[in-house]
Amino acid sequence: MGLFFDLFERLGIFAILFIFLLRFKAFKRLLTGDADRYDKMFMALAFGMAGVVATYGGFPVQGAIANLRGVPVALAGVLGGPLVGLTSGLVAGSHRFLMDPYGMTSLPCGIATMVQGVTAAMLYHRLRRKQYDSIAAFMVGAVNEGLKMLLILLMQPYESAISLVSLLAIPSMLVNGLGIAVFVQLISTVYKEQQLAKAEQAQTTLGIAFRTLPFLRNGLTKESARETAAIIREMTGIDAVLIADKEQILASEGWDSDRSHVSPAAVDVVQSALVTGQISLAMTAAGAGINPEASGLRSAVAVPLKKQGQTIGVLALFRGVEQGITPLDQELASGLSLLFANQMELADLENHRNLAAAAEIKAMQAQINPHFLFNAISTIISYIRTDPKTASTLLVNLAELFRKSTATTDREVPLSVELEHCDAYLTIEKARFEERIDVRYEIDDSALPCPVPPLILQPLVENGIRHGLLSRDGGGRISICAHKDEHELLIRIEDNGIGISREQLATLFTDHSGGPAGEGLGIALKNVNGRLVALYGKDRGLKIESEPGVGTAISFSVPVPA
Repeated sequence: MGLFFDLFERLGIFAILFIFLLRFKAFKRLLTGDADRYDKMFMALAFGMAGVVATYGGFPVQGAIANLRGVPVALAGVLGGPLVGLTSGLVAGSHRFLMDPYGMTSLPCGIATMVQGVTAAMLYHRLRRKQYDSIAAFMVGAVNEGLKMLLILLMQPYESAISLVSLLAIPSMLVNGLGIAVFVQLISTVYKEQQLAKAEQAQTTLGIAFRTLPFLRNGLTKESARETAAIIREMTGIDAVLIADKEQILASEGWDSDRSHVSPAAVDVVQSALVTGQISLAMTAAGAGINPEASGLRSAVAVPLKKQGQTIGVLALFRGVEQGITPLDQELASGLSLLFANQMELADLENHRNLAAAAEIKAMQAQINPHFLFNAISTIISYIRTDPKTASTLLVNLAELFRKSTATTDREVPLSVELEHCDAYLTIEKARFEERIDVRYEIDDSALPCPVPPLILQPLVENGIRHGLLSRDGGGRISICAHKDEHELLIRIEDNGIGISREQLATLFTDHSGGPAGEGLGIALKNVNGRLVALYGKDRGLKIESEPGVGTAISFSVPVPA
């Protein structure tokens, strides 16, 4: 029983050594599965040397040494896999053999130690699947100690081996097994705490990204930087936050005084990140280039803010104590830097998309059909002689049509404005073709204020008249329908014209040369569809139903603001 407690006492000393090992970054990377080969080799040697220390800390028993050498070796295999376990076992086992090459237990102990590192590594993948199973870990320790006892029984003199095994077997198997199980449970606790800290950090980072997105859409300005810095400090509890561009400090939260007049070059850690484009870490006030008495800050990490690979600014986080910047602070700063860069690049893409949409509107404005203009003027001239009042009305409508076609610059306009524009066009066409065109409206009153892209209806109505109704003997009917539900505005334009063949429909948005598309059937539809897709996504494009000889229905939807 005395040996049992003596081994437990040594287990406590080893626990202190183990806690010291937990401070090594290589050990933490080994724990999370991020270790490279150099980390694994370092930890293999460290666990092997821990086995050597355990040997020296053992108790002489009948020419043998009762010790916990197998605990660090087994942990090496459990955590690092076969190579780490074998290397650790070779270091500790070789040392044990060379301590007393001719001793009765030297060879069995040396062999068992090497084997223990490998057999423990068999549980490496099992413990990855069933996270750090302490029962399995206990079995590793107990079984390997049992193997060592069997090897000792093969040695001579047999009577001495029997006597030694009967004295050592139970305490050694129990304490080594319990030791490995306890340390595996400790590792599990540390691992879970690390994962929890990372999860909380990820949640915080995403929360910051969500709240700062509306501000960073406007780029890196004083206003967006001020709001962003305030949000970061509020959500992380960091002592101070600084955001700068290449010319000036845009925002500083947590400083005793305003820093906007200070050049970024005056803060060494910020200037370093700007110049190198790499993360800059300063664990002292002197290294950060700040006055600790004036600012109350003593350590910092600064990360570059990049857009399209070019450094445009810096985000810096500060703590009020030296050595206060933790690895989680560094990861937080790096993560925020990447998220902010993505947000600003997405904002640029949004601006480019808006510019493209504006360019599309200009292109549509430039596509006023000269034949339509010529025919409209000819119609007005004919009415001047026969019906001056109608001619005046048509001239007003033509002027209104051109004004709205060339003056619109907004991304969206109310549906009522689009309908007025469409009605001006239809008034001219009805005066020209008279009874050949019958126009019907089915518009919900609630739909009239809803925003739609400008110049979106008239091209579709013109397409229906030119390629549907006027190609049909006697003309026909065109219906313009708009209905609003809770989430979207549904618009449908129907005609009972000649329809579109299945072959034409298949290439309507892709044919760029020759055929019907080249004749103009697909040009207006393709432009309108492209604008809808660019603004609202491909699910919001035109939907066309047509049957030759029966007619065509073109529909689309736009989202309604909440």
